[in-house]
Amino acid sequence: MSEPKNTKDEETLQDLVHKIEHLEHLVKNPGDNDKESRTGLGEQMPEEMHIIPIFGRPVMPSQITPVQLSIDWEDVLMKVAETKSKVFAIFSIGEKPGDRDKIIPEDYPPVGCAVKLLHAKATNSEIHFICEGIARVKIESWTNYEKTSLAKVSYPEPTLPDPESKEAIDVKAYSMALVSSIQELLPLNPLYTEEMRQYLLRFNQNDPSLLADCAASISTGSYSELQNVLNEIEILPRLKMSLTMIKKELKAAKLQNKIKGSVSEKLNKRQRDYILREQLNEIQKELGLKMDDKSADAIEFEKRMKKLTPPDYILERFNSEIKKLKVLESGSPEYAVTRNYLDVITSIPWGKMSKESIDLKKARTILDKDHEGLKDVKDRIIEFLAIGALKGETKGSIMLFVGPPGVGKTSIGKSIAKALNRPFFRLSLGGVDDESVIKGHRKTYIGSMPGKMVQALRETKVMNPVIMLDEIDKLGRSYQGDPSAALLETLDPEQNNNFLDHYLDEKLDLSNCLFICTANTVESIPAPLLDRMDPIRLSGYIAKEKLLIAKKHLLPRALKQAAIRKAQLKLSDEVLLKIIEEYARESGVRSLERAIAKIVRKTAVKIVEGESSVTVTKDNLEDFLGTAPFKKEKNIKGVGVITGLAWTSVGGATLPIESVLVNRDNKSFELTGSLGDVMKESAHIAYSFIQANLQRYAGKKGADFFKKGTVHLHVPEGATPKDGPSAGITMASSLLSLALNRAPKQGFAMTGELSLTGQVLAIGGIREKVIAARRMGIFNLIVPKANAGDVKELPSEVKDGVNFYYADSYDDVAKILFNEVKDRIDKIENKYKPELIDLKAEDLPLKNQEEKPQSEVAVS
Repeated sequence: MSEPKNTKDEETLQDLVHKIEHLEHLVKNPGDNDKESRTGLGEQMPEEMHIIPIFGRPVMPSQITPVQLSIDWEDVLMKVAETKSKVFAIFSIGEKPGDRDKIIPEDYPPVGCAVKLLHAKATNSEIHFICEGIARVKIESWTNYEKTSLAKVSYPEPTLPDPESKEAIDVKAYSMALVSSIQELLPLNPLYTEEMRQYLLRFNQNDPSLLADCAASISTGSYSELQNVLNEIEILPRLKMSLTMIKKELKAAKLQNKIKGSVSEKLNKRQRDYILREQLNEIQKELGLKMDDKSADAIEFEKRMKKLTPPDYILERFNSEIKKLKVLESGSPEYAVTRNYLDVITSIPWGKMSKESIDLKKARTILDKDHEGLKDVKDRIIEFLAIGALKGETKGSIMLFVGPPGVGKTSIGKSIAKALNRPFFRLSLGGVDDESVIKGHRKTYIGSMPGKMVQALRETKVMNPVIMLDEIDKLGRSYQGDPSAALLETLDPEQNNNFLDHYLDEKLDLSNCLFICTANTVESIPAPLLDRMDPIRLSGYIAKEKLLIAKKHLLPRALKQAAIRKAQLKLSDEVLLKIIEEYARESGVRSLERAIAKIVRKTAVKIVEGESSVTVTKDNLEDFLGTAPFKKEKNIKGVGVITGLAWTSVGGATLPIESVLVNRDNKSFELTGSLGDVMKESAHIAYSFIQANLQRYAGKKGADFFKKGTVHLHVPEGATPKDGPSAGITMASSLLSLALNRAPKQGFAMTGELSLTGQVLAIGGIREKVIAARRMGIFNLIVPKANAGDVKELPSEVKDGVNFYYADSYDDVAKILFNEVKDRIDKIENKYKPELIDLKAEDLPLKNQEEKPQSEVAVS
């Protein structure tokens, strides 16, 4: 693009002269709106000029603004630059694309702005120029639209009101309001520079047309708002539009200034506080009243360690770490690691022991007060404490309390800690699958922490606490390690005096800690870990024990938590027994505790509503607890129906077994009831044994019962998985009853493993099974003879009133259940009973002196 013909200096001088002349003219004639004076050109405005469209905000008269165009308009702009006046028209056509070929005459708005080109510069793809708005312009007709965008134009002028008219007064009033608003806006918005101040000094209230245009141009109004101002020729409506836009700007600027002031005030206050704190710190340091954080940390850790008596290797490690802390920069990551390590190592109570008092009488009192029943468990604990009293220390043995939920395993551990006068720490291992929970992380890891054993010592503040490892049978295993393997070193009395925590990276003596573990079952505990513990079984409570627990512990605690006096709730022993039998039949007391809590809550509602006291009876118990989930079951009767006894991880249970003859078409044996592999094998053994010995029990007529026929044996509650060999004699009795077509004696339950030759083998869980039978109202029990010693050890409250029948072989079972079988077997045994012969020594064969002893004979 070529430069204009006049040089830059000449053009600048000429423009300056024109502006001076224009200002002098405005001073003499402030209300003059003549085109010539307003243009500052010293000549009439051209009737034909080039038209250039722009996109976005329109250019207003009196506004100096930069414009950017595509290179397509270079030829038109060059023709403008070659003219003497350098005047052309700019029309804003909104947001259409800037391609020149796509713009049509209909896209142009009604009014544009005649501008003077001040400066222009072309690049490879764009043209940048600065122009000054002069006057409004309208397109009358296009002279050459396609090539040069040349058109004939007119310059619309507003109608001047009569100076004495009301309209003239309104114009003056709006002008004053507009000037006042702009003056108020200028200090609030830094975007309005000194140029606007000069404009207000140059154009007074007697030139309202340019004032309205200038006010609109400095606002942030939208394209449509600015174009409406440009389209409006008359002064008064234009002043109103501009005043509305400036008021919006003023409101936004005030809000922005308020926010800025609030933020600045907060920042200034923080800066002031920070400076004052820093000055105070420096003054305290100079006076020796304060030291920096690093020195304070080091002194604090040294002070802590002086109060302890750590082993020599711990003291040596501490001195090494404290030296490192003093030379490290407080902002470095290693400083934080070292500081945390020193914080941990100085918070371990090295050398501090809880003063232990082993008083067996006091221990018995605490155990009896906190727990009802569990005599054998209490005796075992007293034995453990007695050995500790003789040795002078209680360590070495690790007790494992095994039993169903809710029987008091955790609370017994608390009672032991209370009896020993030691602090108690409980660690729940349920779901733990990371060995770092036990042994900690390496201290260099981000977020590393010591293990729970170190945490126990730090919390209890002694080196000999009682640590309870709860739910040890629910440990997990993952890619992060096997926590059960980490527990081997923790619990082994031969190793835990040198326990190594990964975070400390030093030996830690845990041999003075008393570890107590709890589990629901020992089957899921790894054998090496179980080998280091002494299992003590808690089998559950009978109804009598539950009643005492409810009266002494559960009910008073629930009333205290609800702030209800004892006289406000009347609950008899009969009602409590009904709750135990019909709502809380499990081995523990958690369901019983929930039932009592529910009654107390409903009592609280009634008391708040105005009742003085509440009485719970058998008749209205359902109003408090709803329908009972358990009803007292009828005695099991019928051919092929036998009651067995089973052990589960949540206590004992009765196990009814049924068998029926389905048809006589073919021989088969069907089993249902979600049975495990071992229980299926027991069923097949029972089926085979009864088939093989049926003639002895039923005679020749009944010996062919199983030769042709489909027998179906079912164990109810088919959705509950069942397994184990102890239902062997129960299944055999059900099949025998079916073959004899005789119902067994009523009121009997049994348990025992059956071998293929008819031997009744020992089983486990005898206490849980006896409790389950009592709970169901069954007091005649058939148990293996091998379990006679277990029955003898049962506490009196469990076996009182129960008749035990011992069976060495299945013949003993059959004799008890079926009278006709007893008679038949007695006859057979008497008939084939061998006569006793008194043999003399000389009648015995001589032993070959050269014959080798039996133990040395090889067996092929």
